[in-house]
Amino acid sequence: MKEIPNLSFWKLWNISFGFFGVQIAYALQSANISRIFSTLGADPHSLSYFWILPPLMGIIVQPLIGMFSDRTWCRFGRRIPYLFIGAIIAVLVMCMLPNAGSFGMTVSAAMVFGLISLMLLDTSINIAMQPFKMMVGDMVNEKQKGLAYSIQSFLCNAGSLAGYLFPFLFATIGISNIAPKGVIPDSVIYSFYVGAGILILCVIYTTLKVKEYPPQLYAEYHGITENEKEEKTNVFRLLVKAPKAFWTVGLVQFFCWSAFMFMWTYTNGTVAANAFHTPAIEVVKDGVTSVVLNTQSQEYQNAGDWVGILFAVQAIGSVIWAVVLPSFKNRKLVYSLSLILGGIGFISILFIHNQYLLFVSFLLIGCAWAAILALPFTILTNSLTGGHMGTYLGLFNGTICVPQIVAAATGGQILHLFTREGTIPPEVNMLVLAGVLLFIGACCVGFIKEKKN
Repeated sequence: MKEIPNLSFWKLWNISFGFFGVQIAYALQSANISRIFSTLGADPHSLSYFWILPPLMGIIVQPLIGMFSDRTWCRFGRRIPYLFIGAIIAVLVMCMLPNAGSFGMTVSAAMVFGLISLMLLDTSINIAMQPFKMMVGDMVNEKQKGLAYSIQSFLCNAGSLAGYLFPFLFATIGISNIAPKGVIPDSVIYSFYVGAGILILCVIYTTLKVKEYPPQLYAEYHGITENEKEEKTNVFRLLVKAPKAFWTVGLVQFFCWSAFMFMWTYTNGTVAANAFHTPAIEVVKDGVTSVVLNTQSQEYQNAGDWVGILFAVQAIGSVIWAVVLPSFKNRKLVYSLSLILGGIGFISILFIHNQYLLFVSFLLIGCAWAAILALPFTILTNSLTGGHMGTYLGLFNGTICVPQIVAAATGGQILHLFTREGTIPPEVNMLVLAGVLLFIGACCVGFIKEKKN
């Protein structure tokens, strides 16, 4: 098997640069979906159900993108055509989603419009995101994969930082941060517009700068025989033959991504109640009276902006920790340590009611996020050989999507268990649960057996 040559830093950078724009889109989605649907009128106990769609689309789309791109060879490359198509769709949807409440529709119609837009947005983000991970697997040798995924992690967090800060920055320069009932504030709408523009520019850059290996050279680099070229992809057969690292890392992934799904869903309500003292109101639905936060209040919308700041702090913590990660020789040790630090960060939120002290919590959460972005894919791709790299990475995405679906499907019921009659749902308890899940994930790292290079 021919060895893949070392690539310069800037070639590694170019392979992943478009990820910066994709991650801005993902960050805007992650930080604002709960805010958008709460503003439209969603009940806190129902919020988690809106989050089922993104991972559900991911688990369907990403294996297909991996399988189809494994078979694709054209003048534009192998993975890049999917990257570009996904980005185009994402740009269009990003201009639609935040306008869910602006077309004079009823609350239920606006909800449906928002759900369809969210489904399309996450589908397109998944189509655009997966090729970047695949190109690292395709074009980078084992010695440089750690560096390549660290660069990708850096760009991912830099994009997150931008996406998280946009609503706050727009509100700071005077763009309206409140809106009539059921309408999304302009600060959020303009954030999505700007994010869409940056996304397409970044993807165009990667499309122009990266030249994927031609089929014959790719086969030589990855030890693909003529028989393997002819072999049809059978997903179930590939799963049976998957390396042990696929399943053991997947087990860790289950607890990690369940934890972060709870964070994306419940941080808005937690910060609004605990740090911004958002007033409560009584609502009657189906004859049942419940107490919820007033999502139309200035306090709630300010809290929504501050959540973007906190997620940006998390991204900064992740960038800093991503620089530290390569200095550890033992990947399993630093993987466990990172998850423990993140768990401490989540649990500490229970005891903090000052908006600025929450920076400490989210810096620690960023340590876990850095490890989750970089280490699983490094461990997995080092254990893979042959011509099904894309399909395996697409299937591996199931270890990201399934836990999110489980967390989203059960989150509302778990929150009900914590909620006493006549009180505001204690969404902070869900973040404590997230911390416990990261501790369990840290323990499961011990099951991983890395390939000896």
